[in-house]
Amino acid sequence: MKIAVAGSIATDHLMTFRGRFADSLVVEQLDKISLSFLAEDLEIRRGGVAANIAFGMANLGQHPVLVGAVGEDFDDYHSWLTRHGVDCLSVYVSQTRHTARFVCTTDDDMAQIATFYAGAMSEARNIELGPIADRVGGLDLVLVGADDPEAMLRHTQECRTRRIPFIADPSQQLAFADGDQIRRLVDGAAYLFTNEYEGHLTEQKTGWSHDEILERVGVRVITRGSHGVTIHRIGQETIAVPVAREVRKADPTGVGDAFRAGFITGLSGGLDLRRCAQLGSMLATYVIETVGTQEYQLGQVTFLDRIADSYGPDSAAAIAPVVACPNG
Repeated sequence: MKIAVAGSIATDHLMTFRGRFADSLVVEQLDKISLSFLAEDLEIRRGGVAANIAFGMANLGQHPVLVGAVGEDFDDYHSWLTRHGVDCLSVYVSQTRHTARFVCTTDDDMAQIATFYAGAMSEARNIELGPIADRVGGLDLVLVGADDPEAMLRHTQECRTRRIPFIADPSQQLAFADGDQIRRLVDGAAYLFTNEYEGHLTEQKTGWSHDEILERVGVRVITRGSHGVTIHRIGQETIAVPVAREVRKADPTGVGDAFRAGFITGLSGGLDLRRCAQLGSMLATYVIETVGTQEYQLGQVTFLDRIADSYGPDSAAAIAPVVACPNG
């Protein structure tokens, strides 16, 4: 399958302040606030939902087409993704803005002060899927992830017009979108991905019940944190898949993106939905065990052994032909 992954591409600048923000706040003077904190650590990580998903798919042997907008400062990130098997030829490069950036400082109480700079991401609305499909010889599936809202609407409508099956994955943008926008992003999707909270938010804002959403999408996939994932189809029994066994917890950032990468890889390989969810859950576990969304390394034998340990040897045998981890 030829799969495009559209959404945000960003870098995260994460700093640590050894102290408490609260100790520097004067309640009576908040309208005149002017503060500076001396950060002890700085970590710069690659991120963005589309880049994370594409990276995960590439690490399972896929060659996804990344669709998003970046600045001219994207060169190093571009090299990293290309080196790992991601097709970056359709990434739009802004001539005036930097790549989207998340800057966050965390104190000893785990309180955070953060700023998100959308930057070049706002130009993703200029991207047309048609030329991308022509370049790669057609697209079999497009994931429309969190991005510039106008870009998300454009990509979704273009998928409908061109009859390209699409995955609706609005995630973080659900908090800002109104009911009409969400209905336009969801209606007609082959798959709808949300976490549990986002699922309730989708129902609340659209005014559609769970069953009404199922009438408008092919498959509804809801991740439920430590409670695993449920998969819903109209008129069929719910599929429930538990989380894969983990070695340790390091950082949950990017876990949902990794799940999607594994799930879509399963779809590409023709796996049934249960196996797709098992593959996604296993890859998500690698991310939660690693600091950084793209810092994990997969080994074919170890990866399949861990699937067998979590879901049984039959699952590992079914998934084995679908994955081709570059590290062997």
